[in-house]
Amino acid sequence: MACCETNKSSIIEDVKEYYGKTLKNVNDLATPACKTPSQQLPKHVKEALTSVHEEVVSKYYGCGIVVPECLQDMNILDLGSGSGRDCYALAKLVGERGFVTGIDMTKEQVELANKYKDYHQKQLGFPKSNVKFVNGYIEKLLEAGIEQHSIDLIISNCVINLCKDKKEVLKEAFMVLKDGGELYFSDVYADRVLSDDVRSHKLLWGECVAGALCWTELGEIAKDVGFEAPRLVTCTSIALEKSDLKEVLGDAKFVSVVYRLFKLQKGSTRDQACQVSYKGSVSGHEEAIKFDRNLTFKKGDDITVDGTTAAILQQSRFKDHFIFSKPKCGAEPKEVTEVNPFDVQIIPPNEESRCCGGKSKCC
Repeated sequence: MACCETNKSSIIEDVKEYYGKTLKNVNDLATPACKTPSQQLPKHVKEALTSVHEEVVSKYYGCGIVVPECLQDMNILDLGSGSGRDCYALAKLVGERGFVTGIDMTKEQVELANKYKDYHQKQLGFPKSNVKFVNGYIEKLLEAGIEQHSIDLIISNCVINLCKDKKEVLKEAFMVLKDGGELYFSDVYADRVLSDDVRSHKLLWGECVAGALCWTELGEIAKDVGFEAPRLVTCTSIALEKSDLKEVLGDAKFVSVVYRLFKLQKGSTRDQACQVSYKGSVSGHEEAIKFDRNLTFKKGDDITVDGTTAAILQQSRFKDHFIFSKPKCGAEPKEVTEVNPFDVQIIPPNEESRCCGGKSKCC
C-alpha cells in the first residue's frame, strides 16, 4: 500500500473512532467548528425537527441542519448522516412519496439511526418508512449500493471535510445525481492551504478543521468533476481564537459555508439569458427563495438571469415553480461570480440559528 493510502486509511479509522467511540454527546467536542451553525432555520424545518427522537438528537454532532427549498416528493441522499437526525426531519419534509437515504461510515451511528425507523414512521403516520440507512463511505457511494442517476438532491452537513479525498466525494456525488440534481452542503473552509502540522493533527481531523480546504480549491474541484460553479448561500465565522489548539493553527482563519452545486445535462445551452418570475409555490418559501448570497427570487418579481442560472432553474426541481420568458429589450442579467467567503459580511453564530433553539444541547 502506498504511503498516501496508508495516511488516508489512518485518517478514516481515526475519524470513525472519534465519532463512534470517543464522543458521547456534543459537549465532548473540543472546538466550535462542528458546533457553529451554518444557516438560520425556517419555521417548517424547526417544526420537522421536533418530531425526532431525543436520543437521535443527543447523538448528533453536526452544526445545525442544511435544508434547501422544494423538497416535496424528492429522493434525497444525506452524506454522513450520523445518528439520523437530519434524515428523520427530511422524511417529514419530502412526504410519504419522497424518500431519504442516509450513509455513514460509523457503524455505531448507523445502528442508532436504524433503531428508531419504526418510531419515526409512526410519528409521521406514513404507511411505510421512507428512510433507510447505509453503512458505507461517502467517497464510495456506488460501492455502497447508491445507484447512478437515482438521486434528486444530496445534502451534507459538515462532513466532506472529514474525507481526505474531496474530489472523489464530489465525483461519486455527481454520478449518483440525476441531471438537474443538486449537492447542497455546509462545510468548513480555510483562508489558506493548511500546514502539515495541522493536516497531521488527529484531534483537528475529528473536529472538522484539519481537513478544511482552502476555499479556492472547492471551485476548481467542482468544475473539474462536472458541476457548475459553486453558489455561496450563507457564511458563518468560526471562533477558534480561544481554542487550546490555536498554537497549532497559527493565523489561519475558518468559516462554515453553505454551498450549492448543480449538475446540468451534458451539452446544455448556457448562453441564453432569460426572464424568470417566481410563483411563490414552494412550501415554506411562499414569499421568496434565497437562491444564493446575491440572488433572491421574490414572488411575482421579473428578474433577468444569466444562461447558466436559467438552465439550472429549467432542468432542476425548481422548474414548475417559475415562469420563463424572453428578457425585455435592453435587460442585462445579474452577473454571477464566485464569492470569497472571507470577503463577505460574515454572519456571527446566534441562538436562533441553532437546530432546536438556544436551550437545546443538540448542536
